[in-house]
Amino acid sequence: MKRLGDIMREGFLFAVFKHASVAEAARTMTEANVGIVVVLDNTRLIGVFSERDAVRRVIDKGLDPNTTAVGDVMTRNLIIADEDEDYRTAMRRMDGANIRHLPIVRGDQVVSMLSIRDLMRVDMQRMDEELRFLTEYIYTVPGGVAT
Repeated sequence: MKRLGDIMREGFLFAVFKHASVAEAARTMTEANVGIVVVLDNTRLIGVFSERDAVRRVIDKGLDPNTTAVGDVMTRNLIIADEDEDYRTAMRRMDGANIRHLPIVRGDQVVSMLSIRDLMRVDMQRMDEELRFLTEYIYTVPGGVAT
């Protein structure tokens, strides 16, 4: 069974500091072509800020993205995973929490971010391999059996 550490791209992580403006966070996401950034207080992970947060907590509330600190509107109650966690367990946790991104940690350090899409690709590959195996099993004629 694949572990998150086998799937993640170490360092594939985009961050802003808690005092950065929402506009700065949006620029970081745009430049990196990602939908989420981690929010740091020095080097400590304190939250995440996503496109969903921008819509629900900034735009819908009429806040100014240029003056609103990302630390004031970020998601604080984080679901995180250790790099040694099984990917299917992580998928179930993400589904249960209705989240699309999962920060991956090593000890107390955030090292990567995985999306549900990343995990679905791995699961689809596993299912393809299983289907291939089952198809070969069904259509293989055992030795010594006349057909």
